[in-house]
Amino acid sequence: MVGKETWRVALEALWANKLRAFLTTVGVVIGSACIVLVFTVALAGRQVVVGQIEAVGSNLVYAHYVINPQQAVVVRNEITLDDMNAVQTLSGVQAVASSTRSTPTAVVSGGSAYSASLVGVTEGFQTIRNLVILNGRFLDADDMRARSKVCVITEELARLAFPNSEPVGERVRSGELSFTVVGVFRERVATFGLSEIQRYTMLIPFPLMRYYSGDESVGVLYAQAAAPEDVIPLTRQVEMLLRNRHPGGAYLAENLGGVLNAARTISTALTIVLLLVGGIVLLVSGIGIMNIMLVTVTERTREIGVRKAIGARRSEILYQFLIEAGVISGVGSLLGILIALAIPAAVRPLLPGNLQVPVPWVSVALAFLVACSVGLFFGYLPASKAAQLPPTESLRYE
Repeated sequence: MVGKETWRVALEALWANKLRAFLTTVGVVIGSACIVLVFTVALAGRQVVVGQIEAVGSNLVYAHYVINPQQAVVVRNEITLDDMNAVQTLSGVQAVASSTRSTPTAVVSGGSAYSASLVGVTEGFQTIRNLVILNGRFLDADDMRARSKVCVITEELARLAFPNSEPVGERVRSGELSFTVVGVFRERVATFGLSEIQRYTMLIPFPLMRYYSGDESVGVLYAQAAAPEDVIPLTRQVEMLLRNRHPGGAYLAENLGGVLNAARTISTALTIVLLLVGGIVLLVSGIGIMNIMLVTVTERTREIGVRKAIGARRSEILYQFLIEAGVISGVGSLLGILIALAIPAAVRPLLPGNLQVPVPWVSVALAFLVACSVGLFFGYLPASKAAQLPPTESLRYE
């Protein structure tokens, strides 16, 4: 057991050299704060990336007919609403929806024409694609059954076509048809034109689009899995079902898992790199502790000799210097952890939306243990050197 006298002497030695102890502690503070902040930033970053990807559509599987530009489209191989209904019967499917291919059109409003794209969608499209209704409503079952001439438009198209008025309830014309605007929407996360929804898009009921264009094919078939673990099996099932129903056709069924895994891989790589930076900082601070302690041992050689002459054992001298190194690293790690906890709390009001910055308590424990271990590891050599000093030589040291 380490006696109270050893603790008292160690703490008094640190207090007598406050500035030196403080400067030595700074490196530990930075290193331990780095470890906590790295885990915090990595976790928050991963949540943001995963949230952005899942906002496109939770547990989403999408499939389309692969058209070879060098060959004519085979009508019998195109995806249809019957295929969508067949996908609905697969295990693990929570909801299905479809959309037609994007058709360029001219939207006329207030005597002016604007270039836009026209897309026909089924009833569950808004839920599956996680679209945000900014004003009005989305297309409902009655619109689908009655082939109502209604539409929902993107907020960009609403600002362009109705700059000085409320778009809901207004009428727009596309080709020979006139539509009543019943809603304005936006994508929860912009796909930047990589989906059927472009910057200026007008969504209309799928049956109306089919009647208007004479094309009964589906551009993209969407299926929402009931659980994340069902996404990959459902992707294979959808592709197999389409190939079985349309022999000779080429189909591509995909999900957002690949993007999600890539994001997680990048996040893990960045976390490792940043942890290495934090580890290097702690290593440097540990070397600093060792250097300072070696200097301290040299400066206090006579003090060590006096303590040994009055009966202090080698173990007590060893523990004294280990306590000094442990206190420096322990206090430094606590200060670093407090700083790391304060930073997320301070920046949280400045973050957009409902973004949270959780601090994983595993990182707090890891930072404390690593910092203390580094301090004790690098403090052992000076402590051992101090404990092995011969008392007679120490007393003669000037």
